[in-house]
Amino acid sequence: MRTLFRLAFATLLACAMLLPVLSVQSAHAADKDTLTYSWASNVGPLNPHLYSPSQMFAQALVYEPLVRYGKDGTVQPWLAESWEISPDGKVYTFALRKNVTFSDGTPFDADAVKKNFDAVLRNAESHDWLEFIAQIDKTEVVDAHTFRLTLKNSYYPALQELCLIRPMRFLSPSAFPDDGDTGKSIKAPVGTGPWKLVEIRRGEHDIFEANENYWGEKPKFKRLVVKVIPDSDGRAVAFDTGVIDLIYGAGGHGAGQIGLDTFRRYAEMPGLKTDVSKPLATRNFALNSKRFPTDDLAVRTAILHGVNKAAIVKHIFLGVEPQADTLFSPNMPYCDLGLAPFTHDLEKAKAGLEAAGWKTVAGSEYRMKDGKELALDLCFVGNDSLQKTVAEAVQGDLKRLGMKVRLVGEEADSFYTRQRTGEFGMIFGDTWGAPYDPHSFCSGMRVPSHADYQAQLGLPMKEEIDRAIGEVLVSVDEDKRSELYRYIITTLHEQAVYLPLSYMTNIYVHRPDLTGVDFGPTKYEMPFDSIGRQ
Repeated sequence: MRTLFRLAFATLLACAMLLPVLSVQSAHAADKDTLTYSWASNVGPLNPHLYSPSQMFAQALVYEPLVRYGKDGTVQPWLAESWEISPDGKVYTFALRKNVTFSDGTPFDADAVKKNFDAVLRNAESHDWLEFIAQIDKTEVVDAHTFRLTLKNSYYPALQELCLIRPMRFLSPSAFPDDGDTGKSIKAPVGTGPWKLVEIRRGEHDIFEANENYWGEKPKFKRLVVKVIPDSDGRAVAFDTGVIDLIYGAGGHGAGQIGLDTFRRYAEMPGLKTDVSKPLATRNFALNSKRFPTDDLAVRTAILHGVNKAAIVKHIFLGVEPQADTLFSPNMPYCDLGLAPFTHDLEKAKAGLEAAGWKTVAGSEYRMKDGKELALDLCFVGNDSLQKTVAEAVQGDLKRLGMKVRLVGEEADSFYTRQRTGEFGMIFGDTWGAPYDPHSFCSGMRVPSHADYQAQLGLPMKEEIDRAIGEVLVSVDEDKRSELYRYIITTLHEQAVYLPLSYMTNIYVHRPDLTGVDFGPTKYEMPFDSIGRQ
């Protein structure tokens, strides 16, 4: 009897798990022209020359670059069909693609390209994290379909940074404000891309329509609806009930699309398509070398040896994100350096603290030195449950070393303020992945508003690191460039400024009726235009 009961229960449970899938397939049969996706907020004003609150994935739908980053890591022609680089590496002459128009019918030509470059340069201070903008010396219209860019120095990542989603993409001249200052606002989000933003309902959805004037292969769906669903649990319910077609993006409760446990559940369900991308960026903590007690290299080193990353990857990231042992994934350019990882070794961590004078004290849970307790703040976004879970695991690991970790979970705005001001002991931070890593990310290390700058500020060789970054970006000698990157990355590794946790991936979940779902070449580009429905 007990066996029969278990069998009946298992059958009911299986039916309950399948029911949402079956009902959703039925619900979608009615609309073959619309792909429905979701995001945590509205996509924003989509000014191509500015940043938050515009969402990068949506900016990439509307605006296009001169050159594009390919899946194979190469730079490929896009709005520029070809280009020539002068022997001294300073002058780039682009042959623009002909018969391209913005979605409002305005011609895309060299005048439009120059107008956009000049608008970005007008607000260069907004882009001080991006060395490419500072390197631009002159923009010229050679003829209607030829644009020339002159740099102050031979800046080797120029083409890679022209691939970025922002700020160097192109707004229709007709959508410029009357004073030409896109740093303030734009009239409308009008680009050359495969999609047009046609409706915004705050807190509800954004609607994109396929650009009928698009020069390339047109999207298979006529309409893309992006529903506003703030939390990952709500997104899973929306998928189960057929409100959305597709889950795509980073995993994890909080900033991710869905919790990794939910993703694993979907991956085991029959009738669904799921996949995990290759590593796209690095999830890490920045350790503040300027602030007590992480201003002590022995403390930073003990943290790296004390945190059990393998357990975090297994039990929190559920194997969806592989363990990271270096700031940049070795598959990034100049980053395969064979650096020795900081292995999980509690005894080594304790010995290092003892040698540095951090002693256990009778009656106290935590170590002391010169009358000060070994205690620090670990900062995270309070409503990001993935960050909170990881923070709690780190807190437990470091307590075993006699280190007190105060968890500081705050609103996102407060969290980012701490990154800018350096008011943290440890703080979450991610690298940006291709095509930013390592050049753009290293360039940003020199900007005080970044957590990386604040974390590195206490290093005795900080000025030397910044000087090496400035030098590597304009180096024309490949061997010298490799050596400079080796110095920068190795020094940061040995100084234990970063605690790499995992290599971030994207995930997707959809039903079999969708076709053409694949991962984009970067963390932020989602190939909606190639997706169709059977």
